[in-house]
Amino acid sequence: MPFEMAPPSAHALVEAMRGLGYTLWSAVADIIDNSIAAGARSVRVDFQWDGPGSWIRVTDDGHGMGEAELTQAMRAGARNPLAIRDATDLGRFGLGLKTASFSQCRRLSVGSRRAGLPAAFRVWDLDDIATHDEWRLVTEPMPSSVPLLQPIQDMPQGTIVLWEKLDRVVATDAEAGDARAEDAFLAQIARAERHLAMIFHRYLEAPSNPLHVLINGAGPQNRLRGWDPFMEAHPATSRTPEERLRYGQVEVRVQGFILPHRDRLDERASELGGGPEGWVSQQGFYVYRNRRLLVPGDWLGLGHPRRWAKEDAYRLARLRLDIPNSADAAWQIDVRKSTAAPPRPLRGRLTDLADRVRADARRVFLHRGSYGPRAPSPNLQRAWTAFERRDGMAYRIDRAHPAVARVLAEPGRSTDAVEAMLRVIEETVPVHRIWIDTAERDGLAPTGFSATPSDEVRSVAEALFNDFTTRMGLSDDSARALLMRTEPFNSFPDLVASFGTRTAGKP
Repeated sequence: MPFEMAPPSAHALVEAMRGLGYTLWSAVADIIDNSIAAGARSVRVDFQWDGPGSWIRVTDDGHGMGEAELTQAMRAGARNPLAIRDATDLGRFGLGLKTASFSQCRRLSVGSRRAGLPAAFRVWDLDDIATHDEWRLVTEPMPSSVPLLQPIQDMPQGTIVLWEKLDRVVATDAEAGDARAEDAFLAQIARAERHLAMIFHRYLEAPSNPLHVLINGAGPQNRLRGWDPFMEAHPATSRTPEERLRYGQVEVRVQGFILPHRDRLDERASELGGGPEGWVSQQGFYVYRNRRLLVPGDWLGLGHPRRWAKEDAYRLARLRLDIPNSADAAWQIDVRKSTAAPPRPLRGRLTDLADRVRADARRVFLHRGSYGPRAPSPNLQRAWTAFERRDGMAYRIDRAHPAVARVLAEPGRSTDAVEAMLRVIEETVPVHRIWIDTAERDGLAPTGFSATPSDEVRSVAEALFNDFTTRMGLSDDSARALLMRTEPFNSFPDLVASFGTRTAGKP
């Protein structure tokens, strides 16, 4: 059949490649993917503020590239995404180096050295491409870039990726002395650190041969520490058994985690647990490919009868989902490696697993951490009960709660007056205000009964203990057991154990 060649405009295509939606931090993560694929054990990321002359550089100690290999790596679409790859390969489309870099800068310079070979250099300058509308790959560094690429000459092997003309990071009219622009640049660095700590946490904290990522320096203080979304080391974290699911020839692994309630965390742990986006935003599935995090918390369009949204009550629910790179097409992994969609045959089972984790997480959240590894007896006496009526959920104070029953049973007390007071409280619970405050403030402050036992907690608990042993005639052991089944005193076992001197069977 007759045909004609219709190559795309180099200028138009490269500008289109800049609009794939990368952030600075996701773009840097794509460059580190290449470093990991090259066998690097140490990666250094340097951010330098200098107004319009600012630059970003990623240096690794991987196996490096020779002249021909580097030219191929700089080519757009350097590989077929359908080709079979090594099981540990983090790439797919052969576009990451270019699309990530072009999204942030107008000049991409790469210097690379394979052991035993001289260093090779290649440069894409988008202004040069725009001028000539040709794919002109420069084969030596620009004069202003030479000092920044010089370290490759002293390395036995490795690669340097240098971004200059940071028009998507630094405003084109920003000056070196522009304090506001510099602050914005520094804020992006801080955001990038948090993101990289999350994306590569399983590499950074590997028990053997961990990856070292250094930010703006080579000292121990510059080493990036991984952020574990699942708080696996915390004793109050609970988890479901890991389950293996198959789809065709591909096996995926999934495990659910219910994180500790904020009442079980100190201030630092609570801040860290929220991750880069906060507790509510970080709930959901964490999809990993070869230990690299792709999706940092999302319900993946799952849910029954309608798709789940991110709600405050499920903030403690997180699930780890591992897929191999052979599943990229089935899971619809995109160029930025930031989205994934489960294959239809797996959606039902994933929904069931997530539903279980969500239900457990909701109980922990609503009952301030009284479920989980330290769960009390199942007949816990709670102060509030919930029930469903025709116009929605309603909440009632449990008259059988020992603190309430004690008041109702006091001689001479007007039961009708107490009942009227309780009904007023029940009918005026500020549900909407609580919901709004929780959403706006990323959670509610813990009550006094949820912190370390205070004098008030001790006083109320002791009054109930005395009521159990006098009015109700219980032994000390029985009174302590009843108090441990009563919310909120079940959260203070040491305090409860300190009450009384008698034991069961003694006068």
